[in-house]
Amino acid sequence: MAEAAEVSNVSDIQATFELLSGTQKCAIVMLLLGEEEASEILKNLSPREVQQLGTAMYSVADVDQRTVNMVLDEFLSIVKAQTSIGLGADAYIRNVLTKALGEDKAGSILTRITPSSSTKSIEILQWMDARSIAEMISGEHPQIIGIIIAHLDYAVGADVLVLMPEELQHEVLKRIATLDSVQPEAIAQLERVMQMQFQANTSLRASKIGGVKTAAKIMNFTKTAVEQRIMRSLAKADKNLMTDIQENMFMFENLIAVDDKSMGVLLRAVDPNTLAIALKGADERLRDKIFACMSSRAAASIKDEIESKGPMRITEVLDAQRQIIATARQLSDAGTMVLAGRGDDYV
Repeated sequence: MAEAAEVSNVSDIQATFELLSGTQKCAIVMLLLGEEEASEILKNLSPREVQQLGTAMYSVADVDQRTVNMVLDEFLSIVKAQTSIGLGADAYIRNVLTKALGEDKAGSILTRITPSSSTKSIEILQWMDARSIAEMISGEHPQIIGIIIAHLDYAVGADVLVLMPEELQHEVLKRIATLDSVQPEAIAQLERVMQMQFQANTSLRASKIGGVKTAAKIMNFTKTAVEQRIMRSLAKADKNLMTDIQENMFMFENLIAVDDKSMGVLLRAVDPNTLAIALKGADERLRDKIFACMSSRAAASIKDEIESKGPMRITEVLDAQRQIIATARQLSDAGTMVLAGRGDDYV
């Protein structure tokens, strides 16, 4: 009887372990690290990742000690398997980063930490700070500058763009937004421009970079005042392109990723009537999130306001949504709220 109970207990623990997600296993390790070490890790995560990991940490707070031991055994077995430094390190690092961060973010980080595998000078730029890059390319043609910035991480690209001469910024953004693919001849020219800085030996092929979405993401990482100035200048040169970029920037629907505390800050700063109009065209999940961040009385009042307005022009709704996003960006610039995806991801 006792043996049977023990076997059953072990089976239950094994089943619990197998049901744990990768995030929950990370959460268990985080709980064992201690406050200082865990906080250092959290500083390197985005708000969404922090939220996911934090939720997971709550969910595993009462996990059985033997389950914790199984998680640690798995963790240690992975570490011990890598005792031969240098053997299979590339695959190991890539797999660990991909499992921990996802393919997109892991790919971005890998371009920074594996310079020896980079054969193009432009990839080595990922190792340079924004000011150094800006100083190196500021005298080049806007097309060359646009290609270089489009290759960089969005946050770094935004910093480089801001460091360009003001009269050049809108022209560079225009070039980024109208990029599609860069042909071998253009890459060859770019390599020649940079050959005084780097030694490169590369087989060239067309590269898909740039575009309106890239330009929009770069603009998301700039301060509101800078973004408005650049966009005004771009509007004079190509109003349609400016509109396309604006429509791909941080949008009203992206507020679904904002944490509750920041959402509360935003809601206190916006006009209730504007909010009611904006919510007329909002996704139901976003509506629910916003209402959940308000008092029940305030939520009921906004719902009544929405109902009382009846049918409205889409242009009015979009204008209200833009006003709220403008307020959110200003609050983000001031550091009073976190706007995930705008470069102010911090813990």
